[in-house]
Amino acid sequence: MTIGIGPFTPVTSQSTSGSRTQGVLTTGTEKGESTTSSSGSSKPSSQLSTLAQQLSDSALRAEERDASLDRKALGQKADALLQPITRDFHLHRAKYDAEVPNTDDPELLDRAKQATSFVSGRGSNPFSGLSQDQLALIIYNDSGTFTANERKAAWKEEYDQETAKRLAVIARGKLEYEQTGKMTEFFKEVLGNYNELPPIMQAQYPDFYAPRLEHLIEMDFNFITHRAEGKGAPEDIFDILMSSDDFANLGKRFANSTVS
Repeated sequence: MTIGIGPFTPVTSQSTSGSRTQGVLTTGTEKGESTTSSSGSSKPSSQLSTLAQQLSDSALRAEERDASLDRKALGQKADALLQPITRDFHLHRAKYDAEVPNTDDPELLDRAKQATSFVSGRGSNPFSGLSQDQLALIIYNDSGTFTANERKAAWKEEYDQETAKRLAVIARGKLEYEQTGKMTEFFKEVLGNYNELPPIMQAQYPDFYAPRLEHLIEMDFNFITHRAEGKGAPEDIFDILMSSDDFANLGKRFANSTVS
């Protein structure tokens, strides 16, 4: 990830697994809401209870998985789950398109069909508008609850949300740099996002990621005057930025950025 930027949220403490489990039911799956089917018609909220239950079950499985694996193993698990629906997706298109949920529930069958149409470039995403936590529960679910094309559709929605947020935070970071010469608020926002990621997404970042951001925030470094206005010596910035491609020459990147 460039500069390690993911989907962004304000700086807050990391959510507990319990609150995360409860939270998966509060966005886009509550009763009283509606969603759009592949035909463009509105689905009544009663149909959404099936997805809500699937997400709740998936959240419990995710908690068990996250508790049973260390960070390295969880990162490897994430990579193994992502590869078939990202890098190798084109190799299995025929198989994925023929996949049908093991159910006679018309809602689930319709959703799987909609996902297949969507990843083929037709129709809408059945998971449009779900939160990042909810999308992660679909993307990294290996129980067979969701088809490969459904997981791909969820991944695409998460990717699109991340891209929009990334562009916004880079624009704010560029403005901060131009006005103050600093990137401290930018680093705070990136760290806040990281702290809010589900564990399986955090595990895809290097171990030094959060500590390095915390150090950069504490330094409150001015990239124009080359002075640390917080804690740390000016030379520390070079050790931090030059020790990783992700962090190298950030000031120059922002100065030359075309994001507006």
